[in-house]
Amino acid sequence: MTKPLLDAIKERPLLGDGAMGTQLMLAGLEQGNCGEEWNLTHPERVLAIQRRYAEAGSDCLLTNTFGGSPIMLNRHGVADRVTEINAAAVRIARQAFEAAGRDGYVIGDVGPFGGLMEPHGDFTEDQVREAFAEQAKALVDAGADAIIIETQTSLEELGIGIDAATEAGAACIIGSMAYDVTLDGSTFRTMMGIDPERAAEFMAEHGAHVVALNCGTGMDMQRASEAVRRYREVTGLPVMAQPNAGQPKLVNMKICYDETPQQMVKGVVPLLEAGANIVGGCCGSTPDHIRAFRRAMDEYLGLN
Repeated sequence: MTKPLLDAIKERPLLGDGAMGTQLMLAGLEQGNCGEEWNLTHPERVLAIQRRYAEAGSDCLLTNTFGGSPIMLNRHGVADRVTEINAAAVRIARQAFEAAGRDGYVIGDVGPFGGLMEPHGDFTEDQVREAFAEQAKALVDAGADAIIIETQTSLEELGIGIDAATEAGAACIIGSMAYDVTLDGSTFRTMMGIDPERAAEFMAEHGAHVVALNCGTGMDMQRASEAVRRYREVTGLPVMAQPNAGQPKLVNMKICYDETPQQMVKGVVPLLEAGANIVGGCCGSTPDHIRAFRRAMDEYLGLN
């Protein structure tokens, strides 16, 4: 895309993609194996997934690098291939748009490092900084249009991720928190007790360009709309929302999400009315969900 992502979302809301992990498992990835390594070993399968999202109407594709930091990849014995894996992911996402015959934005995906920092865990802050810096640089150098630091629950880790993306020269930095609805259903906050207002203020203070939410327990489309409104109350930054496709359930020893495209799409217009600039799906969402989102967004925006 010739127009920067931040300029594009000022003109109209954009459509993101859906889940990657569940799609990789449907494509044959075994539980516990390294989906990010597939960018090198099975690029055609990753491409097929992302092409389906592009063909369904996604304007933005997240790279298959959620666990692409050296710390995460080390658990699979491929930490020495960080740059290769992340660069391949950007290339594949770009190819997906080309194969679908349309333009789009590639968002480099940086997920949690998968542990706790001292004094609560085994990793030092320097180790986490180095890991995020290496991944962010690989994504930016490969040509990602933006970096998303996603599924975050603590401000410390989020801040390190934003710093890494900034140092790597990312043109657009998205900070995305994972919220859980409280037991009494009255509100939602991250596992570490961070509420949306504090998260948005922190992201704005630390240089993020877009504030976002994804995943989380009980964070359906309605709750996501509430989170967008709460973000909007404290910041003028653009907002991205990627809720799950309902609640996870165990069916025949497999995790399934219970919200169909027809059910989930009912929340698209309320999300847009709340002020979301990018709308996508997280766990359990499929190309069929995104296709339904596209129709609803186009109708709302008068693009049909």
